[in-house]
Parts: sequence; structure tokens; C-alpha cells
Amino acid sequence: MIIEREIYLTDPAEKAKVVEFLNGFGLTFTGNIEYTMGLFADGELVGTGSLGGRVMRDIAIKESFQHKGLTHRIIRNLKSESARRGIVGNQIFTKPQNVPVFEHMGFKCVAVAEPYAALLESGQDTLEEYLSRIRALLGSGEGKNRGALVMNCNPFTLGHRSLVEYAINNCDEVIIFAVQEDRSVFPFADRFTLIKQGVQDMKGVQVVSGGEYIISNATFPTYFIKGTEELSAQTTLDATIFATRIAPALNISVRFVGEEPTDKTTLAYNQAMKEVFSNNGIELKVIPRVQKGEQIISASAVRRALASNDMETIRRMVPKTTLTYFSSEAGKNVIERIKLEDKIKKLQEQEAQVVTKSIEKQKRPNKKLKRCP
Repeated sequence: MIIEREIYLTDPAEKAKVVEFLNGFGLTFTGNIEYTMGLFADGELVGTGSLGGRVMRDIAIKESFQHKGLTHRIIRNLKSESARRGIVGNQIFTKPQNVPVFEHMGFKCVAVAEPYAALLESGQDTLEEYLSRIRALLGSGEGKNRGALVMNCNPFTLGHRSLVEYAINNCDEVIIFAVQEDRSVFPFADRFTLIKQGVQDMKGVQVVSGGEYIISNATFPTYFIKGTEELSAQTTLDATIFATRIAPALNISVRFVGEEPTDKTTLAYNQAMKEVFSNNGIELKVIPRVQKGEQIISASAVRRALASNDMETIRRMVPKTTLTYFSSEAGKNVIERIKLEDKIKKLQEQEAQVVTKSIEKQKRPNKKLKRCP
């Protein structure tokens, strides 16, 4: 008899079972995971599936238990949990060879990024519904040279503004897709407002939410968790959805990105876009980073300056609209959070140094004391 129950991830032993089980399928248990269920036969984990928001993921069944209808049981469980949480539509991030299995269960394929990954969806809040809402806001864009930028803006800086200025000087219209996934230190609502305020004087520039299909927990969870093994799969999938579904629907012919010399994740994303876009008739323009003196303007540099009360650096790197936000109650709360996180990080680094020194000391050979004659 196969028992179906929730797996409590707060229990280290329970979580370890899931991690080990998924490793056998080449799946990495990372990302925004809020709920995990398991199928057990005589106490042994034989199947599992998880939810991260509306995304169903990490669905796997032991080989000897496959083709027995257990995938349907996992999907039913996850749909039931989604309904309990008020979620009206689901997405599945899976391998390309599994697409027919989930299509048979009523899911519709959004995009496939061979040989890495595929995204499917069911229920409400689909990609087509999202695109219909955006078209209603922006118009079709037919007959115009329409460009796009995708921005997280954590927070909005003069570097971001310079990138938008370059884009609108080379296009009739520019759409800025603000990353909706709320996993940055600055909340999405605040980031969205800062972008709109920062470009409000630019004619032909419009700001919309990136929704669930651009750098989201479904398409690109490792954007928020640096250095995980699924990077190639997710960068390629996110780029494929944009090139094959979003850009054609909105008549976008070019996407602008900032040059990335150091961050591994963004560098891989830019490379994936270059390859995918060239195969789908979308131009990718990489713009050099803006510098103030010898320092490159970046959101991370602004956050470091906020943590250390370096107002001189902050004033050099952000527009007046962002500077005004920092003085607001909402801005002050975010700055306090940045300072707290920075303090915790430094304490952790100090503790790690103490541990390292202690280990090195223990490894040193004991020197025998010489006896005095």
C-alpha cells in the first residue's frame, strides 16, 4: 500500500531524504519551495513533488514504481494544496521528455528549451492571458521599432536610467519589464514605482510587470540563488519564452541588456539570450556599464553604500527620485534591513575566520620543547 503525506522540510531528516531521492534523478532541490509531498511504500520514499508559489516542480517517481498512475496522484495532491492556498493556475518546470505526460493531464506547453527544460501551465493566469493584458495596455506596436528591457532595479540607479536612455534613442518605443518576483531586498511595489518615477520624463517608454514569465520562480529561480547547477537550463528556458512567445506577441525586435563582467548568473543569462535570440530573429544589444570615476554604477554598490551610510557614493549613483525614496518611511525600513543583513553577514564571516584559524592551529605539528642542558 502506498501512503501519501506531506513532507515537513523543517525536519532535517525528512528534507535529507527528499534531497537524496531527487539527486538520483539529476534534480537539484533549490528555489522557492513552500510545500513538498511524498509517496511512501513500507516507509520508503518512492515519489515526490513540490510547490513553489504556483509552480509544481521536483516531481519524481522511483523507476520500479513508474507507469502505475503515481504521477497523477502527485499532481492531484499538488493541485489540491494549490486550491487550499487560493492558487487558481499552476505551472510545471520539467524535462523536455516529460512534456507529453503532463499534456495528457491537461497542461499546455509554454516553451521547450532543448535539451534542458520545459515549462507547462494549466488553469487561470496563463501566458496568453498575461500577453492580452499587456497588449491592451501598450497596443500592438505594429509598424514601430519596439525595444525591450528587463529590470530588477534593486534599487533603480543612474546606470539603469542610462540604459533606458540608450534604448529609447535607438527605438520608437521601449517596454521595461519590471521583475515581479518579490525576492529582492526592495519590494516589487517599491521597485516598480521607482522605475516609473525614474523614466517618467522619457517619451515612448512604458513600464509593465514581467509577471510569471520573465525571471520568475517558474522560469529562472536561480537568478535569486546564485551558483546552482540548473543555471544553463533556466537561462535558456527564460530566453526561449521571451524570444518565441513574448517578443512576437508584442512586436519586440530588440532587447537591451547591460554588460556583465563579473556576475556568473547574469553573464550566463546574457550568453543564453545571445544564442536563443539569434535563432529567432531577435536582436540583442549589450551596453557597457556606466562609471562614475573609477567605480561602476550598480545596484549592489548602492546597497553596500546604504549599509555603510556612504551618502557621497549614493548621491553619485542614483537619480533624485530614488534618493527621495530613501528618505521615506518605506525607504528607511528597507535601509534598516540592509544594515541588519550586512551586520549578520560580517558576524558570520568573523565566525568562519575564527573556525578556520582554529582548524589550522589543530593541524599544525606540535613542536617538542628542547630541554635545557
